[in-house]
Amino acid sequence: MMNKLVLAFFMLLTLCLYKAQDTLQQENNLSHSISEPPALSEKVPFLKKEWVQKSIAPTLLFTASAATWGERKNIRDIRNRYLPDFKASFDDYLQYAPAATVYGLKLAGIKGRNNIGRATLSYATSLAIMGIIVNSVKYTSKVERPDASAKNSFPSGHAAMAFANASFLHKEYGLVNPAYSIGGYGAATLTGLGRNLNNRHWMPDILAGAGVGIISIELGYFFIDKFYKNKGDNLSLLSRIESNGYPSFLSIKVGSALATTNFLKESELDNRKQVGFDAGLEGAYFFSKKWGIGGDLSFSSFPIKPQRLTLDDEEHYENFDITTQSLGFLNFGLGPYFSHEFAKNWEVMLKATGGYSIPASGKIFVKSEHISTPDNQLELATYKPSKAFRLNLGSAITYKFNPELGITAYAEYNQIKSTMNYHFSDLVKDDEEMNEVFNTSFAKEKVRYITIGLRLTAYF
Repeated sequence: MMNKLVLAFFMLLTLCLYKAQDTLQQENNLSHSISEPPALSEKVPFLKKEWVQKSIAPTLLFTASAATWGERKNIRDIRNRYLPDFKASFDDYLQYAPAATVYGLKLAGIKGRNNIGRATLSYATSLAIMGIIVNSVKYTSKVERPDASAKNSFPSGHAAMAFANASFLHKEYGLVNPAYSIGGYGAATLTGLGRNLNNRHWMPDILAGAGVGIISIELGYFFIDKFYKNKGDNLSLLSRIESNGYPSFLSIKVGSALATTNFLKESELDNRKQVGFDAGLEGAYFFSKKWGIGGDLSFSSFPIKPQRLTLDDEEHYENFDITTQSLGFLNFGLGPYFSHEFAKNWEVMLKATGGYSIPASGKIFVKSEHISTPDNQLELATYKPSKAFRLNLGSAITYKFNPELGITAYAEYNQIKSTMNYHFSDLVKDDEEMNEVFNTSFAKEKVRYITIGLRLTAYF
């Protein structure tokens, strides 16, 4: 279930980063076509046809929405496990940030694809298309929201608006600098995540809303471009803009987390090193071709294998299992980055960051066939790890498909020292024999692990 949540979220962001890069070369070709139309006999491969390129992201988002539909309640359970009391209103405002950026740039005199009048006409047409699609589906499907507040959950209007605005920013300023596209789609992704964390939408709602937002902008621009009989007011100018060549980047990453220590050794709740997963965002701004400063926001989770124990009192608990909910760590880090391009299209990067780790709380259960409850288990205790300093050392190697996009293999070492605080239930406190076994209220644990995985890296 956790894997499906991670795959859904990172499919969302991966598609967005892909969307932010996929038309750069295509748009340059379009600008050149103003003066040099292609030969009539030239055949374009199917996958490189313009309408195919523009439909990839929405199609995959709709497919992801369908694929996660049956797991939407399980995904919500994961949210309830780690952030049951999450409540923030940033998604109500962040959805508009990319569109506000477009108008801010235009009013500041920075040229985009179109002048402000034509950009507004394309945007308004796109929003009209989006509104018709979203509201038609919302009030015919009548899907109940996860918080049971209404029956208009599918698709997410916030996600549709956020991704329409991100696509608007990409259309107008993606050719000026890919950083605009990356920032816009990053804000849209955070908006979608906020709708899920606020328990206002199921994950399929968000994925479908994102697809609607992107395709609405594509349709709006398609119709207005037909009216003007070209692809934009300033394409010939924008096609000559180039980046400074520094390896500044933003990436998404996902991989395996391999424990080098037994995380709950002192607590005696685990007797082996665990293998979990690691996922997150990472980026850096480079002041030269070699040196920059950056950081990451990541989440690591580790399952804990149940422990089989036996109490002296064989009448009640002859054999029983102690089950501990998985450990989860939300990590932040900041520090220096070093980059070296050692061959054409190949780059190696090193980093050393320090930051903060916020662990998730969890529960510990005792399970036995002798326990007369529906699930044969009782809550034994809750655990709450302390927040702690996190050291992160890493290396990565990237193959660049083009100057704007690459795939990165990375390896990192993480070290956290955390104190586990336990609060035992009345079941333990009232039982003398169990109280003798479970009598520690805290334990200092060493959390050390290596992460190995892949990043999709977008340069700006």
